[in-house]
Amino acid sequence: MTQRRYLFTVVGLFLLIPTSASTQTPVKSRWKYAPELLRPFWQGDTVYGESVLFIKDPATGVARGSLLFPITQVLSVRNSAGNITYEEGRDYQWKPGSREIRLPAGSRIVSRTPAELRRPANSQKYRLAHRDGNGEILFDAKLEYHAMQTIITYRHAPVRWKSAVPHFDLQALPHTMGKLRDGKNLSIVVLGDSISTGCNASGWAGAAPFQPAYPELLRRDLQARYRVQVQVTNLSVGGTRSQWGVTMIDQVLAARPDLVILAFGMNDAAGVPAEDYQAHIKTMLDKVHGHRPACEFILIATMLGNPDWTLLHQDLFVEYRDALAALCTPGVALADLTTVWSELLKRKKYWDITGNGVNHPNDFGHRIYAQVLTTLLHEPAN
Repeated sequence: MTQRRYLFTVVGLFLLIPTSASTQTPVKSRWKYAPELLRPFWQGDTVYGESVLFIKDPATGVARGSLLFPITQVLSVRNSAGNITYEEGRDYQWKPGSREIRLPAGSRIVSRTPAELRRPANSQKYRLAHRDGNGEILFDAKLEYHAMQTIITYRHAPVRWKSAVPHFDLQALPHTMGKLRDGKNLSIVVLGDSISTGCNASGWAGAAPFQPAYPELLRRDLQARYRVQVQVTNLSVGGTRSQWGVTMIDQVLAARPDLVILAFGMNDAAGVPAEDYQAHIKTMLDKVHGHRPACEFILIATMLGNPDWTLLHQDLFVEYRDALAALCTPGVALADLTTVWSELLKRKKYWDITGNGVNHPNDFGHRIYAQVLTTLLHEPAN
């Protein structure tokens, strides 16, 4: 694994610490759980609420967006808040078998030119230098990307997802699955960075449709599926790295967890060597197991940060994923968001699925997090 020095700067650390009171604001209850929203997008023939940010060609005025799969039927096109439904023909056009949706002249759907997704150097609170040297990536702490994105529900022909996806394995988390199968209450602790605090989910930001972030999505899904009480203790703090997680073991143990979800890597990717990252995660595993031998773990290999952001070392995301995979044994499972995100970005642009432009998921992204996790905990029907 490549050796690197820690390259954190004060500016970079502040960017990655969205530690405002809003991270603790209770999620409003207007969002309604529906099983289909957490069905893995790579399964079946329908994708629910896929997000798109339509990009306008400044020369022609034509705006386009791409979906994950070739369309056979568009079921709905709405703004991200869900309170405006757009009309086929008037607001959007598509062709069967294509992944592209186009916006005709006069469309009510929001679109942006590429230039509108950049800012001049040193014009934002945080420095987000674009890798091509042309200004900075547009950053938003709460709702700007949410307001620019459109959500689309559609049917598609059966398509095999090309990259690796998670699969259920009863031997991976036997204690957790035993409790769920037997109808016993489950205690989960989530320990991670700002993604795990819920940043840029609409519920976290206090905006319609008020969707919770992935830890709460997981809790609701497991309760609905197994008819048990699931308690989630979320100890995550924005801007943190894996080394900080080691200091939180007493708080983790205080919650008496059956399952601990460790979700670090985004902030580490500014320069923490993979061997150090792995050592921090292993220390957390060992310390918890020393007091609760039956406790199990899901290790999240994080989503990718924006590849155009100069602060992040993109190769570290893959190195971290491999470091986590090497720690997996019965009772320690891998939730590989890194591979899933890599494949997503072969079909979509980062601005389609980000909540802040650089390192957080939007609502669709938080659902993908939950879909990967629930796949590890959903025993297939016989």
